Amino acid sequence: MAVTNTLKELENAILEGEDDLAQSLAQKAIEQNIQPLNIVNEGIIPGIEEAGELWKKNEYFLPDVVMSAEAFKMAMEIIEPHLTAGEFGATGKVVIGTVAGDMHTLGKIIVIVMLRSAGFEVIDVGEDVSIATFIEKVKELKPNILGLGCYMTTTMLDMKDIIKKLQENGLRNSVKVMVGGVPTSQEFADEIGADAWGKNAIDAAEKAKKLMEGS
Repeated sequence: MAVTNTLKELENAILEGEDDLAQSLAQKAIEQNIQPLNIVNEGIIPGIEEAGELWKKNEYFLPDVVMSAEAFKMAMEIIEPHLTAGEFGATGKVVIGTVAGDMHTLGKIIVIVMLRSAGFEVIDVGEDVSIATFIEKVKELKPNILGLGCYMTTTMLDMKDIIKKLQENGLRNSVKVMVGGVPTSQEFADEIGADAWGKNAIDAAEKAKKLMEGS
């Protein structure tokens, strides 16, 4: 019961943007010997996801989301050193970013956490990333997977152009492309020639591991 209470309190602290409390509860959960991945999946992620849902419903505004994101980050600072990538082996390298014209970051943050907990090295190139920057980063960093995220239907077609540019630069065969975000779907991923679509953060991590197994 104490374990359940701690995780619920942690979820609420992140939802309400109480960063110091979130950090102390994350530490408390570690001291209670709760598995780090369980703390993430059952306490931290539900809090930030609920904040995102309230934002979509116009019940939360940008300052509320920023506070929740800060509490999320503070909690993750405690948990990340305890997420043992070695349990999964050296999975691979992912470059991830949100496409040009799109500033959405919440979903990407959660995906990054899940990828890192699955043993991936993740390089976040940020939000509102140009096609040229994605191509440059693939050339420079030589990732196994390129993760493209978007939140708006007006920006999602950039993903198709990025894949086209990868082909034009002779890079397409060297990197797997995964797409995700609210307006995307498996049908869209198939249509633009992506290798995988992540329905949510957990699904994205699982699909990324399958891409590495198939490579």
